[in-house]
Amino acid sequence: MVSKRLSREAGHRRKFLAVVDETPECERAVAYASKRAKSTGGVLVLLYVIEPGDFQHWLGVEKIMREEAMQTAGAALDVYATKVRDQVGIEPELVVREGKAVEEIHKLIEEDQDIAILVLAAGAAKEGPGPLVASIAGKGAAFPVPVTVVPQNLSDDDIDSIS
Repeated sequence: MVSKRLSREAGHRRKFLAVVDETPECERAVAYASKRAKSTGGVLVLLYVIEPGDFQHWLGVEKIMREEAMQTAGAALDVYATKVRDQVGIEPELVVREGKAVEEIHKLIEEDQDIAILVLAAGAAKEGPGPLVASIAGKGAAFPVPVTVVPQNLSDDDIDSIS
């Protein structure tokens, strides 16, 4: 069970959470979430999750691998944050976590009681909608806040018209 959302209380603003990753549909989720945040006076939170890799090497190698993963995460978040600033005119909150994506999303939602909506994008590939969207239908993977799933094939004009 998720703790009470505070986004409607005085001094709080509703937050839209979008997950940044290397999937092609990620850009659509960020575009929709950023425009919804702006149109509703909310805040955009961009989350990058570093999946637990094979960091079980010698101490020096493990440290280098972690640093490289953090640099990759920071660079990806910077790219999307710059797009959001330039195209939408809002300043996103940037969060990097290490762990399994679904678990880290749940933890962040529990910790930040202003997060009220999770925005994901469904891929258009024949392999399926993508791992996060597929996890919504899985056992016990339901997220504790409403989830908006944005189709990958929506254009910027489409997103503008519905956000």
